[in-house]
Amino acid sequence: MENGESDETTSLFDPARFKILALGLIAALGGLLSGLDVGVISGALTFIGRTYHASTVALEWVVSAMMAGAALGSISAGWLSYHLGRKRALFLGAATFAIGALGCALSWSLGSLICFRAIMGLAIGLAAFTAPLYLSEIATEETRGAMVSMYQLMVTIGIFLAFLSDTLLSYSGNWRWMFGVVAIPAILFLIGLIFLPHSPRWLMMRGRYKEARAILLDLRETPQEAAQEAKSIRAQLKTRQEGWKLFRTNPNFRRSIVLGMLLQIMQQLAGINIVMYYAPEILQQAHFDTQGQMWCTALIGLVNMLATFVALGLVDRLGRKPILYMGFAVMAVGMGLLGWLLHGGMHTEASQMAAVFLLVVFSAGFAMSVGPLAWLLCSEIQPAAGRDFGVAVSTFTNWTANLVVGLTFLSLMQKLGAADTFWLFASLNALFMVLTYLFVPETKGVSLAKLQNRLMRGVRLRDIGRT
Repeated sequence: MENGESDETTSLFDPARFKILALGLIAALGGLLSGLDVGVISGALTFIGRTYHASTVALEWVVSAMMAGAALGSISAGWLSYHLGRKRALFLGAATFAIGALGCALSWSLGSLICFRAIMGLAIGLAAFTAPLYLSEIATEETRGAMVSMYQLMVTIGIFLAFLSDTLLSYSGNWRWMFGVVAIPAILFLIGLIFLPHSPRWLMMRGRYKEARAILLDLRETPQEAAQEAKSIRAQLKTRQEGWKLFRTNPNFRRSIVLGMLLQIMQQLAGINIVMYYAPEILQQAHFDTQGQMWCTALIGLVNMLATFVALGLVDRLGRKPILYMGFAVMAVGMGLLGWLLHGGMHTEASQMAAVFLLVVFSAGFAMSVGPLAWLLCSEIQPAAGRDFGVAVSTFTNWTANLVVGLTFLSLMQKLGAADTFWLFASLNALFMVLTYLFVPETKGVSLAKLQNRLMRGVRLRDIGRT
């Protein structure tokens, strides 16, 4: 028994495992930057509007320039991460983010601010593709799920930290410092990247087998494990990526591409980013003062972060579809009741607290369901030969849908009124429950090989995960 306990302790404190964890934490900081970028604009927007006397449309562009940049960044990310390597692509993303954040802090006009926001978006689009890819390639098979999930967790931590920083700076109203502060993690990320090794898989893709084996020997517990993984990577690399060719010639592959796009559209039109970007404006409708808006927004960010842990704990127990049903139901009810409160007018403290509670519930419903699961399902449903192409299309669709929501929300509130706008999003979430039933497969416990085989045989999409 003592020997068994000793072996287990040795395994838990193995230097290779700690090294992977430390490197993974550094790489996952790319997610922190993404979260900071999403969160910072929420608190800064009101003060930017006052400084530049900006119209509603102009403020929508201040928010949405980041998503436009991210969409472009996601298109170039695959090429850059292949030709430069994952490490150098992350370095480029971190440097670009720091330049964009400092540029926003020093901007001299609304136009320059929008341009620097787009530069920040380019960095986020690059990091959102490259960081999870790098994490999956340095992790062991046993730690891969947790390592990739660390990226999504870092996104929610970044949102919360940005909300908190914005709240503290809101007393002075200095929105330039809000942007300046988020440049600091980018600079720290740049320093941390110096210590990251290249991805062994990327090195082998470039024919640098000796370097790849040396890194695997450093990151794996035994030389045998390193040798086995090197052999496995070489075998996998024989499967050529032919996504565009498959898309043109294979209708079954096109089905998985369309489903991946649908999942990302559902994720964005669920309404999470109207809360992440415009929470203070929403709370202004509930008659909160400026500091009240900011502290409540920080609370929403905290719940969003904590609820992500729920998803990580339940996804392999309950399955994907039950969690999606619960999430969309919670979001539909939250948006519907918030619309009802706004329709009746919120002039009492109780109704104001109810509005905050509903926003918190909505955010929790998203973070525990479609937030992380859309990305997981998109990676699971794509066949091996078209996975890079499929994930790239999904990522581009996500940022494009995000852009549409960012560009239209304030205008929708002006034209439809706050209540009708939230009822619209409640109806969309109810619709997404139906679409989940009709098209989304349950992939829990099903190997990627089985999913691929059934997809390419023409099995109905929602049935490709059935055992």
